[in-house]
Amino acid sequence: MNKKEWEEKYLEPFLKKAGERKKEFVTTSGFLVDQVYTPEDIDLDYDSSLSYPGVYPFTRGIYPTMYRGRVWTMRQYAGFGTAEETNKRYRYLLEQGQTGLSVAFDLPTQIGYDSDHPMAMGEIGKVGVAIDTIEDMQILFDGIPLDRVSTSMTINSTCAQILSMYIAIAESQGISRDQLRGTVQNDMLKEYIARGTYIFPPEPSLRLATDIIMFCAKEVPKWNSISISGYHMEEAGATPVQEVAFTLADGITYVEKVIERGMDVDAFAPRLSFFFAAGNNLFEEVAKFRAARRLWARIMKDRFEAKNPRSMMLRFHTQTAGCTLTAQQPENNIVRVTIQALAAVLGGTQSLHTNSFDEALSLPTEKAVRIALRTQQILAEESGVADVADPLGGSYYIEWLTDRIEEEAMKYIEKIDEMGGMVRAIEVGYPQKEIQRSAYEKQKKIDEGEMTVVGVNKYQIEEEIELEILRIDENMVRKQMERLKRFKDTRDKKKVEEALNNLKKAAESDENLVPYILECIEARATLGETTDVLREVFGEYQAPQIF
Repeated sequence: MNKKEWEEKYLEPFLKKAGERKKEFVTTSGFLVDQVYTPEDIDLDYDSSLSYPGVYPFTRGIYPTMYRGRVWTMRQYAGFGTAEETNKRYRYLLEQGQTGLSVAFDLPTQIGYDSDHPMAMGEIGKVGVAIDTIEDMQILFDGIPLDRVSTSMTINSTCAQILSMYIAIAESQGISRDQLRGTVQNDMLKEYIARGTYIFPPEPSLRLATDIIMFCAKEVPKWNSISISGYHMEEAGATPVQEVAFTLADGITYVEKVIERGMDVDAFAPRLSFFFAAGNNLFEEVAKFRAARRLWARIMKDRFEAKNPRSMMLRFHTQTAGCTLTAQQPENNIVRVTIQALAAVLGGTQSLHTNSFDEALSLPTEKAVRIALRTQQILAEESGVADVADPLGGSYYIEWLTDRIEEEAMKYIEKIDEMGGMVRAIEVGYPQKEIQRSAYEKQKKIDEGEMTVVGVNKYQIEEEIELEILRIDENMVRKQMERLKRFKDTRDKKKVEEALNNLKKAAESDENLVPYILECIEARATLGETTDVLREVFGEYQAPQIF
């Protein structure tokens, strides 16, 4: 019996009598879903499309044993208030079994303003930790062994300054830069597409990003010099297909830029990393990760002629989708996060952050963070999902979805190539408009009840939310300002001025800027002062209005 015969003999008569819950079933990317999938729905050449874990095209995972050897790195994105407060949270998380740190910085730090700048007022320590100086960074990591802990830092426009602080404090502890392990986000293109914490125009931003990639390849070889991020695009409304397509298109741009500057692809590509969201549609999310891995392997091999298999491996971090969290019935978020974390693990992630259930209401409390971490630990040690590589591989539905996502994502990439590349596409607003369109269509479905959000547009209850809320103490702002003033008053101002002048001259040339920024940090220049020098040379970016 083939599928058509089954439909005629069994399905159609049954549908006439019973029907289905909905007129049609669709994925988040808009794919119509059949009742069942069979070998007729996929064109599967095992060796070229799947192969084995640890073997090109890495569809089934980048390592032969996957989590049987070591489970994913468990990171909890954290940062608030001052460095002292965040340090306490990091110590707590490490005590609870977290295996990697993930630093959230406040908005002034992200866009290059010190805490005493007028533009920083009202935002100090609110969505992350305030880091103005190397002294703040020393306090942030006080008592934490930087040679034994992997640290991820979500920082972009001021990435070189933050990375320089991290290197400087490690070396002051006797830890050489070649021992450091971790990741900096350093992905400026997605800032123009979806997130918005840019400072400079695209070209100097790309220069800084590639400076960091090239510096790390030579000086900090165990460090992931960029985390090419689709997460923020998904948060802005991108479909899984768009998330894969635009993220990999950004990756192509970074690779091209570094090659243009004379570095061989295999000298830096093994340390490129990626960052994706995990949404609620379990099977589509699993397929998304598999498709991205296969597509990137083919791009690196065929387009860039990489020879080292590690250059073709898409290594990625996952964060559960913050945009799915609801303030209504917030405990429901624990279930959502569990499904999303499961998708990331079944899809082969290398590290994972699970959102806390109270994040739609405030910064997460210790209890909420602990539940989020325990979610990962239960998946790793109780569920059995870590016992086999790619456990859903071979599922007709998963393989059909994987093929469809790869195919549709490649169409986007080809269109961006036709436009002249991602920078040009961003300038004319193409990815931004596509994401806005998808976000509008999704919200319309929710508003009309076509897409269910439990507790929001279905199964609502009368409730008075009683949760512990983490609030930032306003005394923290005063303490941060006082420490910054003392720092500025007790340093060698001539040494600072010389280092900043050297940075300005380098910025006006084509030299790699990271060594000069590191010199400024070691001379005790602040994050804001180094950024202001670059503002003076590069100018500031004004985004076009896109509707």
